[in-house]
Amino acid sequence: MAEASAWRSGCARGLFSLYSCRWRGHGTLETSQCDRVWLGLLSATCLLAVGWLYVSLVLLNDLHNFNEFLFRNWGHWLDWSWVLMLVASLLVVYSSVLLVGGLLLLTVVVVGAGLLLLGVQWREEWDSLRLSLQATAPFLHIGCAAALTLLAWPVADAYYGTPRTGCRGLLIPFLGSALAVYLLPLAISSPCIMDPALLPPKPTLVGHRGAPMLAPENTLMSLRKTANCGASVFETDVMVSSDGVPFLMHDERLVRTTNVAPEWANEHSSNLSWKDLRTLNAGSWFLRRRPFWGSPALSEGERLEAENQSVPALDQALRVAADLRLAVMFDLRRPPAHHAHRHDFVQKTLGAVLDAGVPQDMVLWLPDEERAEVRRRAPGLQHVYGRHGTPGDLPRLDLPALHRDNVSVNLFVVDAPWLFSLLWCSAVDSVTTNACHRLRQLRHPLWLISPRTYQLVWVVTDCVSALLLLWTFSVQR
Repeated sequence: MAEASAWRSGCARGLFSLYSCRWRGHGTLETSQCDRVWLGLLSATCLLAVGWLYVSLVLLNDLHNFNEFLFRNWGHWLDWSWVLMLVASLLVVYSSVLLVGGLLLLTVVVVGAGLLLLGVQWREEWDSLRLSLQATAPFLHIGCAAALTLLAWPVADAYYGTPRTGCRGLLIPFLGSALAVYLLPLAISSPCIMDPALLPPKPTLVGHRGAPMLAPENTLMSLRKTANCGASVFETDVMVSSDGVPFLMHDERLVRTTNVAPEWANEHSSNLSWKDLRTLNAGSWFLRRRPFWGSPALSEGERLEAENQSVPALDQALRVAADLRLAVMFDLRRPPAHHAHRHDFVQKTLGAVLDAGVPQDMVLWLPDEERAEVRRRAPGLQHVYGRHGTPGDLPRLDLPALHRDNVSVNLFVVDAPWLFSLLWCSAVDSVTTNACHRLRQLRHPLWLISPRTYQLVWVVTDCVSALLLLWTFSVQR
């Protein structure tokens, strides 16, 4: 008993020393009410920082949209993926090594500001976070059970080794937390908990602006990379020039993706003539600032090809896509006010499609304007209907009913393997992605487990954890 008491005292002394940054070789250990409050605040802050790291990992799937938003409004390019991950990781490390005092409040302020910004400016990402739990909840349950098991020893030490009522009061919330974790699988629902024999076919890939991690977006190089990485559709954006030529371009300003002259930098992309547009370089920017975190390195030949990309016309892109056996889907942007083709831009675009001489069924027509006229002039086009939603809408989609009505479902933008795996298990037909090279490599979902096997894992995890808790408290007693 004396040895156990000495061990408990040493354990408590070590925890206090790490917390307070004060190391005492001799003497009794004295903690004040303030010490205990700050220790609780430290624990909560550490959990908050870990939570923010999880949020940051989920946000990586959509962070390119945030990068483009800031570039349009700020005028300077910065890949905020690095900043977000660096800050989140530093906060976790900082909190984990127990650097307390005034700087501890900095962690709370930074994470709180990030969550507030997320709720105000990017509210739909909360749906992504809820959706991510369908992919991570089974593993979070195992992690929480392991964490509770590890915490059992200091909790038992505080309960048996400290006569104070406050420290003994830790036992009730601890046991309540353990019960909640053990019953957590009752609330877990994931499409990837299914019989592997019933796994739907892998969703086909649609290249978002082509393959923008491998080549400059909306260029012929990007189109060819889309075919090389196994996608079946090249998705792009179309505008109409001042002299009526449809061309590929996403941004309303040319400054991000071309070497446009300064005097044209603030002009709408559609206000330039095709003669001016075709002289622009649309690839050198890609070598100076890679738009995506984790993009693979380019070979010397690829760098040379990217550096010589130009703005392609729609009919040119259609003919190249036909040779590569790629379908093409595009968003059509209405020209600005006072543009010469503001009212006939649909007809100009349809004329370019017909003049290209490609099979009509390889064109997926997305624009809603003048659909009846488009159907009359080009009955062979495949019509696609877009609906703006959030990731939270996915559980409410009745995919089997849509499939029975011969409706295929595509979701965009999907870059993260965990999200692609979740959609694969949900029987989504196709996804639009910036990372076709990465998703092509997935031969099966990241994880897939039968309900019976998952129940076995759940029961074994809970039983092992509960037995270790009982053993820990019995040894400490």
